[in-house]
Order: sequence, then structure tokens, then C-alpha cells
Amino acid sequence: MTLTLRPATPADGDDIARLCWAYRDLLVERSADMPPIVETYYSKESYAVLIADLPRIHARPKGDIVLATINDAVVGCAMYYPLAIPGVTEIKRVFVDPAARGTGAGRALIEDCMTRARADGYNRMVLDTMIHLTEAIGLYERLGFQPCPPFYEPEVQFEPYLRFFDHPL
Repeated sequence: MTLTLRPATPADGDDIARLCWAYRDLLVERSADMPPIVETYYSKESYAVLIADLPRIHARPKGDIVLATINDAVVGCAMYYPLAIPGVTEIKRVFVDPAARGTGAGRALIEDCMTRARADGYNRMVLDTMIHLTEAIGLYERLGFQPCPPFYEPEVQFEPYLRFFDHPL
């Protein structure tokens, strides 16, 4: 098994979409006992538009989409982009295909995005996640992310289900 990280190219659109839809499916599965958080933030229609726009949203030189491959198969993604807060970037859609979990791909993706973001001039990385994504929360904590106040105003009904983290770069 050879784990490799690389920036996405325009030819990776189908793999990025596949991983992002699988990520949304996981969110739906894990939020079954919550108010309609996924449908509110990621309705199928708005998510399809978002996925099509990811290359622009995460475009260089202010962001990036990073892919993890194992033996040349794309198995994970992570992406970051600038927030309106100077020096701050948000990491988004960190996802590893279930068949590739436990390979270190998630950790590698996050660390690579942190390194890239630091090189891009950011001094802080933030993220949000849902309380039921316990594996992700554990990984973020092991990587040194600390709880922080929200960096956007979530809908009040969803606040108890969200966790916010940051990490100095």
C-alpha cells in the first residue's frame, strides 16, 4: 500500500464529487436523531451546485483541494479556503472512503492542508463538525485542534449539534 497526497486537477472532478457525496451520505446517516441540519445546510440541490463550484471556491493561491491516493486510487479529500477573517482559513469536507480508513489518510490530508495553508500565509485554521462525527473529533484533537467559539452564526436549533475547532499555523 502506497499512500500519496497531491493537489487535485480538473481531471479529478468525478472523484471529488464521489467523495463529497459519500461525505454527505455519512452526515445524513449520523444526523438521523437531529433537527434537519444536513438538509438545511446541504440540500441535494444546493450541494450539487456547491460540488460543481468547489474548484473555484478552493482555487489557488488562496485555497486548495488535496487528494489522498492509495495505489493510484483516489480514497480521500480535504480542502481549505480563506475566510473573511484575515489570516484564517477553514478546512472543509475532510473525508476518507470507508475502505481506506485506518490507513492514516485522514491525518495525512489534514496535516498536508495545514502545511499548505501555512505556506499560503495563513496563521490559523478553523473547522466545524457535528457532534456525532466522533472519529473526526478525536483525530482533530490528536492533531492539536482546540475547541473555539463559532466563526459563523449557526442557526440556533443546530448549535447544540455542532463543534468548532481551531489550530494555530
